[in-house]
Amino acid sequence: MASLLSLLNDYTLQNVMAGAALLGLISGVLGCFAVLRRQSLLGDTMSHAALPGVCLGFIIAGGRHMGSILTGALVTGALAALTMLLLTRLSRLKTDAALGIALSVFFALGVVLLTHIQGMNNASQGGLDAFLFGQAAATLRADVWIMAGITAIALALVAVLWKEFKLVTFDAEFAASLGLPVVWLEALLTMMVALAVVVGLQMVGVVLMAAMIIAPAVAARQWSRRLEGMVTLAALIGMAGGVLGALLSALSRGLATGPLIILSVSAVVLLSIALAPGRGLAWEALRLWRGRRRLRQQQVLTTLYGLAARHEDPVFRSEQGLIDSYHGLRTRTALRKLERRGLVEWGEAPPGEPGPSRRWLLTPAGRAEAERVLASLYEEGA
Repeated sequence: MASLLSLLNDYTLQNVMAGAALLGLISGVLGCFAVLRRQSLLGDTMSHAALPGVCLGFIIAGGRHMGSILTGALVTGALAALTMLLLTRLSRLKTDAALGIALSVFFALGVVLLTHIQGMNNASQGGLDAFLFGQAAATLRADVWIMAGITAIALALVAVLWKEFKLVTFDAEFAASLGLPVVWLEALLTMMVALAVVVGLQMVGVVLMAAMIIAPAVAARQWSRRLEGMVTLAALIGMAGGVLGALLSALSRGLATGPLIILSVSAVVLLSIALAPGRGLAWEALRLWRGRRRLRQQQVLTTLYGLAARHEDPVFRSEQGLIDSYHGLRTRTALRKLERRGLVEWGEAPPGEPGPSRRWLLTPAGRAEAERVLASLYEEGA
């Protein structure tokens, strides 16, 4: 405990944890809108498009001035987003194709500029390529304040334009019919995702930032059916994943912070996809198992009803082996469950009739249930 407290008092770790929490907050909130608008690739595009801005900011400032670098990243990320919007509106390209074009062109430009900078005689160029994968340990208190300012601006815009963003996200055509400036609102949402990318460059880098935009929103979507709950939960998941990744990096000594942050959030995504009530894979498997069991019971029940109808005897007693032969497998488990439900009963065979002395027959409730099942199947078939 003492060692953990001393670790938490470390100046560098405090900066990293604060930056990671801010990154998780803004990524979780804005990522929800990107995911719901089916633009999950948008974060990937703008994070890669931020690389030429990083390089241009370095060239203009003449060194690693964080304000210039982040401003350049914001400008080129926004340009990539606007390029995507123009391509989709002025041509027949689909959104995914436009995103792919913007991503490849801007990232290629960034690699060219990065190569150019590496050939310059500038002593501060070292480590500039860390923006590809992030360098959280280099985060300064001044950087945290810049990230906090950007996050505050983004959250304020979301709060002020919440109703408009919500309407554009779920029904852009209806929003346009109400007279809302849908194009400008979509452009603003896209620009805000670029803000989130700018916040994350120092922490997780260009390559991994896309996962930070998508993962908290995807995890939150599994647990919530309303946008308000989804946004709140995504922000909490993003912040928790960021802080946990920073702590794991500090405790492991040597493992990069950015990838650990992404892995922490991704672990929440996997757990959510597996265990979220009503949506998780485990619940889906349970529903399928219950459905198969219910179907087997219905099949056995209608088989007994059909045998009784064929023999024109509503209390016809069927042997266990006869029922098994109809279904090609053992049906005792299904019959026992039907018996507990009061739909069948285990009765004595008629006197003098060959075969087993005890057999299965439908109860009045069982006949009514079998007739209901058959009627519903007939209606579905019709």
